[in-house]
Amino acid sequence: MTKRDSIFPIILLTSLFFLWGFAHNLDPILIPHLKRSFTLSTVQATLVDSAVFMAYFLMAIPAGMIIKKGGYKVGIITGLIVFAAGCYLFIPAANTQQYTFFLVALFVIACGLTTLETAANPYITVIGDPEGASTRLNFAQSFNGLATTLAPIIGAKFILTKSYTEEALKAMSPAAQQFALATEASSVKMPYFILGTVLLVIAVFFFFTKMPVVNTHAANTTTKSRHIFQALRHKHLSWAVAAQFFYVGGQVCVLSLFLLYATTAAHINETAASYYLGAAGFSFLIGRFIGTALMKFIAPQKLLGLYAVINVLLCFGAIYFHGIVTVYIVIGICFFMSIMFPTIFALGIKGLGSDTEYGSSLIIMSIVGGAIVPRFYAYISDHTGNIQDGYWVPLCCFVIIALFGLSGYRIRQPKTESIAASHIL
Repeated sequence: MTKRDSIFPIILLTSLFFLWGFAHNLDPILIPHLKRSFTLSTVQATLVDSAVFMAYFLMAIPAGMIIKKGGYKVGIITGLIVFAAGCYLFIPAANTQQYTFFLVALFVIACGLTTLETAANPYITVIGDPEGASTRLNFAQSFNGLATTLAPIIGAKFILTKSYTEEALKAMSPAAQQFALATEASSVKMPYFILGTVLLVIAVFFFFTKMPVVNTHAANTTTKSRHIFQALRHKHLSWAVAAQFFYVGGQVCVLSLFLLYATTAAHINETAASYYLGAAGFSFLIGRFIGTALMKFIAPQKLLGLYAVINVLLCFGAIYFHGIVTVYIVIGICFFMSIMFPTIFALGIKGLGSDTEYGSSLIIMSIVGGAIVPRFYAYISDHTGNIQDGYWVPLCCFVIIALFGLSGYRIRQPKTESIAASHIL
């Protein structure tokens, strides 16, 4: 395929990075929206994240099997269709007024997202000139950051427009209150219907577009792990899996609970908080560009460790400060989180050789941290009655990431290979 012929496939692939970023960053809008609509506790509200990120753990290996058998194009189309199906499930979920139904819809969406991410990240590196692979990937990832900025603002315009204050709800009769909450919950139908339709249109484009064929069955002449978990004999991969688990968990705590945090700590309304969340997304986007530039002068692991230490200090501010300054502190945390996911990923699979594919799958599976870690944030917040105390959880997450950046990234020869070498000698 010529360079000119690869332009449209690159545009299609880049759109995927924006779309899954957009879907993820609607969750912070959904959490307070559903929390009020169904009168949930913070712990119950974080089931939104549990439903989403549990799918990453369960779908990582099946997604890899789909791609291995049918190729990247089949994987992408499958992911888009599943993603769209989850969006359309929001309509019956809103009609039936069942919180569990919403969680099922989110789980289905996340299954589609897992398949898309598993396929699109490596696929975009092999389209076009090999010399431009890194540039294409970084460019595509920037659209994920753009979605982080836009999704909260757009989501608030569509979803939070029918929100009722606590005082207004208390002044209503029980029947009127039930009707008001039902009307509020139904506001999710139109945005998710539009998103689902856009996804199907893009799936059609992928179906009729000639995409480069990549051989995913290339022979591997080197020794590799007999099963996926044996790849964890690489110590730096084990560290990376742990670091990514806690990074995603910490990121979800910061972003998904942003509105609940900002409205409590800074005493602002949800609409204003959603705009600040958009600012946090923009901070994340700018941080990614600046961090990438800094890596030309600072080793990635050192920059990762430095950023993690800075975030540990900022988390103390998020716990003990009050007022609007806490919102700016969290926006700062987002800036320093920006390089963490790709840097942990790159350091984790470095030097794996024939175990690179297994290592990639394991790091993707570790995204399940987003389903587990925020629960601890919620338990602490509910137990103490102060959502700011929950920031002890992301603080601990950043400590683990700092340790990975300072020492855990080092490549050590697996014991099994050391033993084999001693027998040869």
